[in-house]
Amino acid sequence: MTFRLSFCAIILCLSAVAGANGQDISAPEPQSGVIVGTALDVNGNPIPGARIALEGPLPADRQQAVTNENGFFELSDVRAGVPCHVTIAASGFADWNSPEVTLRAGQYLELTGINLKLGEVVTTVYATSSSDEIATEQVQIAEHQRVLGVVPNFYVTYDPHPVALTPGLKFRLALRALTDPVTFLGAATVAGMDQAADKFDFQQDAKGYFQRFGASYANMFTDIMVGGAVLPSLLHQDPRYIYQGTGTTKARALHAISYPFITRGDNGHRQPNYSNLGGVLASGAIANAYYPASNRGPGLVLNTAVIDICTSMANGLLQEFVFRRLTPSAKERVSSSVSGKASSSRSGN
Repeated sequence: MTFRLSFCAIILCLSAVAGANGQDISAPEPQSGVIVGTALDVNGNPIPGARIALEGPLPADRQQAVTNENGFFELSDVRAGVPCHVTIAASGFADWNSPEVTLRAGQYLELTGINLKLGEVVTTVYATSSSDEIATEQVQIAEHQRVLGVVPNFYVTYDPHPVALTPGLKFRLALRALTDPVTFLGAATVAGMDQAADKFDFQQDAKGYFQRFGASYANMFTDIMVGGAVLPSLLHQDPRYIYQGTGTTKARALHAISYPFITRGDNGHRQPNYSNLGGVLASGAIANAYYPASNRGPGLVLNTAVIDICTSMANGLLQEFVFRRLTPSAKERVSSSVSGKASSSRSGN
């Protein structure tokens, strides 16, 4: 893709942060923590597809996850200082319940001793959501993500193992970003900055401002649509920034600034980010169709590509170290379950 908080969105967000810092606000909540673990049977074999449920005192404290092929699971953004417990359920096994857990601020807790015993005289039937349904829920959650409740933050996922998006969902996310009022406000802001600096050879009047506005929005449109929908669909790549959130500061920073060049394919493997690079080059090339003739040429393509890549790197760093704490709606769940419901009945002999 493209990561898709545009340069103007960064400016708007940082302005909002500066404004917030100038006001009297309540003390921030303690930094959330992470709970991880590996579900095994009594013989030490991993149990893939086990359903993980985090239960807390409030609905916002509840989470669900599913173990991967190695039986591993991760529950992120667990509120610190709140007692909770983890329940693990899998077909053919008795449920496993953890003791009560209360995380410290920023704590990374690994649950141990997760050994599920075979179930007895219990038949359980599970209706598991399809990958497409889970991906749709992920997009629904992303569409509610806004930095400080205002600036769109749609192109980031806080799930470390997100489900691949279908082409239709990739186009849906792109159109949602392009039609958001803040996107138009961002284009208007960039146009005003360009006019004030007499950038590009448009007129210096109202007509010139609207020409700059059109060019700014067109740049966003081609960048997001080509790099965030068309190429990711054709090349089977994920256009979103995948928040890391754990590890050393250096590792997280490298993860953030590598985003314009390295992404995750729909197959879950890391690969060159051809979608983003192709998107920024296409945006610069198409810009030659609507900028003044005196500004056209290879220089316009190179300048646009360099700005977009640098913006994506800056966005990655802000996502990894700033925006997560300022995006409260990222903790919401559109559905109470992403892994399905279970119904149980006892069977006699």
